[in-house]
Formats: sequence, structure tokens, C-alpha cells
Amino acid sequence: MPMKKTDGFGEELADFVRRVAELKAARSVTGEDLPTVLDAAIFELDHVADQLWPWYERLSSAGLPRTASADRQEQHLLRAVFQQFPLPVALVDREAVVRRLNLAATVFTGVRSGHVTGRPLSGLLAHADRAAFRSQAAAVARGEGDRSLTVHLQQHPSAPVHATLTAVRPSGEPHPTVLVVMQPGALGVLEPPTRAAPQATRVPDLAETTRHATLMDLLDEMTTALLTTPRGDRESVLRRAAQVLHGGFADWVIADATASPMTRTAVLAPSPEEATALAAQDPATCPLVTETTRTGSPSLQVRPEDPDAFGRDPQGAPVLVLANVTSLLCVPLAAGGTVRGTLTLFRCGARPPFSMAEAKALDTMSRHISLAATEVP
Repeated sequence: MPMKKTDGFGEELADFVRRVAELKAARSVTGEDLPTVLDAAIFELDHVADQLWPWYERLSSAGLPRTASADRQEQHLLRAVFQQFPLPVALVDREAVVRRLNLAATVFTGVRSGHVTGRPLSGLLAHADRAAFRSQAAAVARGEGDRSLTVHLQQHPSAPVHATLTAVRPSGEPHPTVLVVMQPGALGVLEPPTRAAPQATRVPDLAETTRHATLMDLLDEMTTALLTTPRGDRESVLRRAAQVLHGGFADWVIADATASPMTRTAVLAPSPEEATALAAQDPATCPLVTETTRTGSPSLQVRPEDPDAFGRDPQGAPVLVLANVTSLLCVPLAAGGTVRGTLTLFRCGARPPFSMAEAKALDTMSRHISLAATEVP
């Protein structure tokens, strides 16, 4: 019976992720259809808060065997779902202080998550709306039910924003937190219909097209590099692939060979001194590298919570803190079902975090790199 409950939870979680992907694809609907999409998104968030989260807590309290790896993978999955959710979403406490902001919310509000985290979300609102927002957030945190209100961002005071607040209780938290979903439009009037051109003649999203073209250029450059590097020369292949990815795609690129003992093959960093320091690190002391090697699964992390996830430098400082890493990707290099190496990429400072599309592109490139590094029989 416990195994059936666990399997059922996994199926429900997988279904939720698929529905989120469908909602993300529905962002291009016309204005008059947006209320339906928003209602569906709020319904999915309610489903997580009311069904999936209590289910998860019941499984945890039942003492079912769960490995630390499974826990981390599930946390990474939920964190990725939150970050890539198509609507602007924030987690705040009872004082309206921001705990977490997803990518859509950073675009919507025009502020970086690292800047607003730990500060009141009401500070982004027009002065006339701040007291009401704090009051409603406190009421939701007290368990008085969901709330909705119309507010205005301080940077765009003439544009109304519909805010929906609902309570969630993360595992291990003593008090409920408040999930805030934001959407352009006044209460009950989300994105009023416009006399826009038909869907067939809609102007394409230039930013999205540019990002796609950039990824295609990167894939082409990687393919060219692999075809012009001697087949089966593992170290040369890894170094050449790291050179392609460094700079335009990532601030740091670290290539590790996972044969026993693990060896660091290449480190490309913002400066030669930083590269030299990290090249001296033993990859076996990097939990992220060892976990990716063991599971064979890629890892995408935005604002990594564990400062020791990539170990420490020779002086004992956490690498992720020292490099000011804001997002990372770690992919396995597998051949014949065996992981023979890993590629780890860092982005630092104010640079935009890795997206799901970029993670998928790197996963594709990792398979090509593995083939190029495999010796010809």
C-alpha cells in the first residue's frame, strides 16, 4: 500500500508538470481568453497547495523510505516548476517580505530576485496600495481564506495589477507563507479585449526568436568543433567543447572525467587566476559532480541554496559563493550507458539564469560530446 501511494503521488506530480507546460504554451492567447488561462493557473496552484503538498507531508510523516537523492531531485523539480511557471508568482511571509520570486515575476516587476528577496513586496507597489496589500497578506497568512485585490506597481502607477493571494505551508516551516499571483488588469477585468490583428498575422516575439537563433548558432558552433577534433581524444574533445560554451553561454565551464579516480580536465573562468584555483580542486569533493555521475541526470539550479554544492576551493571557501553563482547547469557525458564525464556551467552576478530551453540544448550537446569522445572500435 505505501508503494502505491508513492507511485500515485509521482503520477500526480508528473501530470501537474505537464499541465504547467500547457499553460506556458497558452501565453499567446488573445486578451479575451486570458481570464480562462489565469483561472486555470490559479486552479493548478490551489491543487498544489490543497492536494499535492498535504499528500507529500503524509508520505513523509508515514516514514516511507526516501533517499536523500530522491528528496533533492524532488526539491529541484518543484523549484524548477516554480521558476518556470508562466505567470508572475511570489512567495511572501505574513509581513509581505519576499521569500522567493520566479522568473516571470522578475520580468513583470522589473527587479532582480536577489535585490527584492528579504524585502517587502509592498515596496514595489504604489504608496496608496501598500497598507492594503500588507493587510490582505497578513489575513491570508492567518488562515482567513484567499484574497484578491487590485494594486499598482510604483514604476507603472497607471497600469492596474490583479493580485491573488493564497496560503501555503512549506514542509518544515512553522507558519504558512503566502503565494501571490500577479496579472495585468484590474480585479475582474484581466487584459481587456483589444482589436488586435488575427492570430495568423500576429507580430512574432522578437526576444524569443533571438534566443532561439542564438541557441541554433551555439549548436552549429559545437557541431563544427566536434567534427574538427580528433575522434576519441577525450581530453581534447572536452577542452574544445568547454571553449565553445565559455563566454557567450556561461561565465564558467568545468569539465571532469569521472573514471576512477576523478580528474578535472578543463576549467574556463572569468580570469586565469580563478581557473587555476578551481583546477586544483578534486572533483570527488563536489557533491553536484558526484551526484550527476551517480544518477546520470542533468541538474538545473537557479540561485543554488546549498553553498557547498560544488565543494570548496583550496583555501576552504565555497566555490558557489566565491564565484557569485546565480544559476548552474550540470550534465552527464554518458557513453554506452556509463557516465564518463560531466560538464558544469555557471552564470554569475546579474546575468540572466539558464532557461529550460538552454538546459535542453546543453543536454543535446552533451550527447554529441559523449559520442565524439568515445574511442572508435
